[in-house]
Amino acid sequence: MSQSEQNGLTYSDAGVDIDAGNLMVEKIKPHVRSTRRPGADGEIGGFGGLFDLKAAGFTDPVLVAANDGVGTKLKIAIDADKHDTVGIDLVAMCVNDLVVQGAEPLFFLDYFATGKLDPDQGASIVAGIAAGCRDAGCALIGGETAEMPGMYAGGDYDLAGFAVGAAERGQLLPAGDIAEGDVILGLASSGVHSNGYSLVRKIVGLSGLAWDAPAPFEAGTEGATLADVLMTPTRIYVKPLLKVIRETGGIKALAHITGGGFPENIPRVLPKHLAAEIDLSAVKAPAVFSWLARTGGVAATEMLRTFNCGVGMIAVVPADRADSVTAALVAEGETVFRLGRMIARNAGAPGVVYEGTLAL
Repeated sequence: MSQSEQNGLTYSDAGVDIDAGNLMVEKIKPHVRSTRRPGADGEIGGFGGLFDLKAAGFTDPVLVAANDGVGTKLKIAIDADKHDTVGIDLVAMCVNDLVVQGAEPLFFLDYFATGKLDPDQGASIVAGIAAGCRDAGCALIGGETAEMPGMYAGGDYDLAGFAVGAAERGQLLPAGDIAEGDVILGLASSGVHSNGYSLVRKIVGLSGLAWDAPAPFEAGTEGATLADVLMTPTRIYVKPLLKVIRETGGIKALAHITGGGFPENIPRVLPKHLAAEIDLSAVKAPAVFSWLARTGGVAATEMLRTFNCGVGMIAVVPADRADSVTAALVAEGETVFRLGRMIARNAGAPGVVYEGTLAL
């Protein structure tokens, strides 16, 4: 008799429940189905997801891919037992990186790893992913759920997302004609989005507040807890930006303001001989950022290189198109700030320079 027959061990005894995984797949199928779009209409469960570029309406496309995670914002989700919105964050962090290149997000895949699979928790997370995909207009065509006892403790889990988009050849951003005098517009963020949460959690620890304490900084959110406001999902800018790009032709470049803030993200889309001059007094920072800065004693320069500080996306537009592009974005539901302009940049000079003071 073999050792395994003597012990009668099963995979479940080792901490992996195949039945729980199968149950989760059944629970998420309606969510996945809700994300169908032209080019993707298959069911999950195969060995790979399929997408038909021709059916999506492209003739000579260039594919653009991006991947990201949610970072330690997941720790707040776990500690506050609030799992229904982190999937939106996961999608947002990927698809916002696609649209800045002028690409339409087509499909999304997720990776969900946990120490002990809870099918209801997993289904809640995937429901959020599906909601983000619907908002971005992309199909959730597959993913991976990994139950990994010994790698993740208790109810801990991690998420990774992978998105692929497309643009017709010759229509990618940034355009090659960004020039001195072009105007910089900022699109308002929904809050902290999904960057800087290791610092956020440290500041919350210093404050002594529990996650279920009333939010100490948001007027107009009566009844909201600290966790509710800090878990506000990352804004997805895809549909408004794609519409304005296509209908106005007035956007030369876009930059997603993620970790690194203005100074790290804006120069990524600029030619080396130009810099972004930002008027910080034009930034309308939500009260959560003032609370974080005040409670943590965080300097304005550190805030600007860690958080979005109220601006989740910037657009570079010709000066004579700034008003019309702003109006088009506002018509699509965006809040827009006129942040500054493009200026000449000397060798060795920073790619972002500031005027005014950030109101924190």
